[in-house]
Order: sequence, then C-alpha cells, then structure tokens
Amino acid sequence: MPKPTKKSPQGRDSQASTSKVVGSNKKATFDFFIEDTIETGIMLLGPEVKSLRDGKANLRDGYAKIVKEELFLYNVHISPYTFTTNSPPDPLRVRKLLLHKREIKKLIGKVKEKGVALIPLKIYFKANGKAKLALGLARGKKLYDKRDAIKGRENDREMNRLNKGNRY
Repeated sequence: MPKPTKKSPQGRDSQASTSKVVGSNKKATFDFFIEDTIETGIMLLGPEVKSLRDGKANLRDGYAKIVKEELFLYNVHISPYTFTTNSPPDPLRVRKLLLHKREIKKLIGKVKEKGVALIPLKIYFKANGKAKLALGLARGKKLYDKRDAIKGRENDREMNRLNKGNRY
C-alpha cells in the first residue's frame, strides 16, 4: 500500500518540491540584504531550456523590472545552445516572468520604496520539468555592511578552526 504524501500549505505534494539548481547568483547575498524571496515562472524558448539544462546561465548582473503591470528580466545571460538548428536567440534578451496579477501589484508597492530592487537569486527546474526563477526583494548594502559581513565570516572561520583543534 503506497504511503500518503504530505501536502504543503498550497495543497501541492511535498515530494514535487525537489528541484535541480542550474544557476545561482552568489554575489547577490554579498551586495544586497534579501528581504523576501518570490518564485516566478520564466518564459523561455526551446534552445534556452536546453542550454539551461546544461547549466549555462549567468545571473550576476541581472535584475527584474515591472513595466505596465508585467514583470521582465533583464541582463541575464543564457548561453546559446550549440546544437540548435534554427537561429539561436539573443543570450541577453529580455524575458518575461510569470506571476499572478495580485502578486505583481504587491511587488509594485514594495519596489517603489527607495533602494529596493528585484534581483534574480537562482534559476532551477522543478520536478515537473518547469523552469523557475527565485527572485529576491533586495535592499542594497553599504560598504561598511560588506566589511562587517567579511569580518563576521572570518571570525566564524577562526572559531571553527580553533574548535576543530580542541575536539579531544
């Protein structure tokens, strides 16, 4: 007899939440305070999906912008798929992000605050094969915030190194 699957609060199976991350923006957590994370769909062409499955995406300089109550992704480089038969799409083309209207309207109010931006954090495939983008509602860090982050990281490393020697 099969085990019943656990349901998440949205009513989806928890087993379907497994995902394969194909690209991430490691610099985003260093340059920004991430206040909130939103999962969005992304409109891609066939060769772009194949290229993503090969892990050829660069999110470093990317950002999202709301234009006429639609959400678009700019400056995300998805390398052209090498085995495409027709003309490959532009690697830096503007891509539409898929969200419900009410979610976009919530974002409009948050993004209008000074210093808040929408930054892509990671791009991944869900278990059902759909490409998703984790979008972060981010506030920029000042230089002294970055220095504090570096100092804290070095202190943690130092403590771990000292604790490692005192195990026995």
